[in-house]
Amino acid sequence: MGALQKLFKHTFIYGLATVLPRLLNVTLTPLYTDKLPTSAYGVFSSLYVYLMLGNVLLSYGMETAFFRFMNKSERKAEVQATALTSIFISSIVFLIVGYLMRYQLASWLEFSPNFIVYVILILFLDALCVIPFAWFRNNEMPLKYSFIRILNVIINLSFNLFFFLVLPILTKGDKSSFFNALVFENEIHYIFISNLIASFITLLIVLPLYFRIGFDLDSYIWRKMFRYAFPVLIAGLAFSINEGFDKIMLKYLLPENTANSVVGIYAACYKLGMFMTLFVTAFKLGVEPFFFSNANKKNAKEIYADTTLYFTIFGTFIFLVVVTYADVFKLILIPNADYWEALWIVPFILLANLCLGIYHNLSVWYKITDKTRYGAYISVFGALLTLVFNFILIPIISYKGSAIATLIAYASMMLLSYYFGQKNHPIPYNLKKIVGYMGISILFALLSFYVFDRNLIIGTLFVLVFLMLIYKMEQNTLVKIVRALLKKNNDI
Repeated sequence: MGALQKLFKHTFIYGLATVLPRLLNVTLTPLYTDKLPTSAYGVFSSLYVYLMLGNVLLSYGMETAFFRFMNKSERKAEVQATALTSIFISSIVFLIVGYLMRYQLASWLEFSPNFIVYVILILFLDALCVIPFAWFRNNEMPLKYSFIRILNVIINLSFNLFFFLVLPILTKGDKSSFFNALVFENEIHYIFISNLIASFITLLIVLPLYFRIGFDLDSYIWRKMFRYAFPVLIAGLAFSINEGFDKIMLKYLLPENTANSVVGIYAACYKLGMFMTLFVTAFKLGVEPFFFSNANKKNAKEIYADTTLYFTIFGTFIFLVVVTYADVFKLILIPNADYWEALWIVPFILLANLCLGIYHNLSVWYKITDKTRYGAYISVFGALLTLVFNFILIPIISYKGSAIATLIAYASMMLLSYYFGQKNHPIPYNLKKIVGYMGISILFALLSFYVFDRNLIIGTLFVLVFLMLIYKMEQNTLVKIVRALLKKNNDI
């Protein structure tokens, strides 16, 4: 139980680093949907898909390789210096090539060249922070990691609020004001400028680690790390396609005069899946180094099985709560009623992200056995499903097809990972409980959302019944976990 307690404590701290920034960003979603028309919000959402893809390309799996080799190699100094130098060199090359090709990229992707430059600069700055952040996680420094992440978002949030709310007041009626130089007719500029400033300051904060780690490129270590990382890169690209390419396909498969607006309302309601994404991301940040550090323990498989079970318990509860109170959360995140048309997708997106979280837990087998190619195979298969079902369904049922395609892709990845994992590295998962919790939560959610038309009283009864079921089945263990989260631990 000690290992699990440590995991959940680290997950709690990493959760703060994820949840608090996202909660701060909650301020931005209603701000954007209020200030931007649905078509402009669609453009912004599409550009951020390319940011997500670029982040994966520029880290190229080196973060996961960093964890693996720092835990299994005796040459730790060379490993971390090689990873840092590799990312640094590739980022410089990307910056130069990307800037020289900015007009070609703008023409190809059908965006303003200015937006392309913003994306290139943000990707460059964020890539330079990949290894420093991995170093904090590997050295079990979640508080420092969390502080920097939260500060990044506070800076981003502050500049967004300044540009959208304060700047119009400062420039109102005074054409000679210095602040007029900061005014853009297209307010999407403000979003990217704020992000750019936050990323630059974050790099300055982690820059001392560059001197602590040092630059050194050991070709032997780099080849081994890259061979390990390359399938992770492919899996990451496939994941990015699963996560964001639906918005790109909506843009190009729907009529040009409505595409950006549809992308906008779909992306806004997709934000309600944020609650599950927060949990999955926080858990993943804590569980990835945890998997590697426990790989050599005698009871490692039992630890992994318990981890997946309790992830499922928490995840299914979050899924049911958000579906039940979707009409409450929409007032907080997207108060502009023009965006509510796509609320239908909420249960599908939440369930898809729950499946993705379980997949992350199940993926332990190929990471600790150095068979990362399986992660690439599974993720590529999921990406193909995403592309195929979006291509088929979008012309028929628009954004509903994208939500269905996302669920099909992530559920398939989850099942495939379990199948191959049990063949190659069997882990004694408690399938009866996992399937039971998922089945009951899905049944209650569908009844609450679609059959009873989001009736809050009936939905609340379903939540209470499910909570009582969890308490009855897991009372002793959950009490221990909660106590572990609350207890002060010198390890953190």
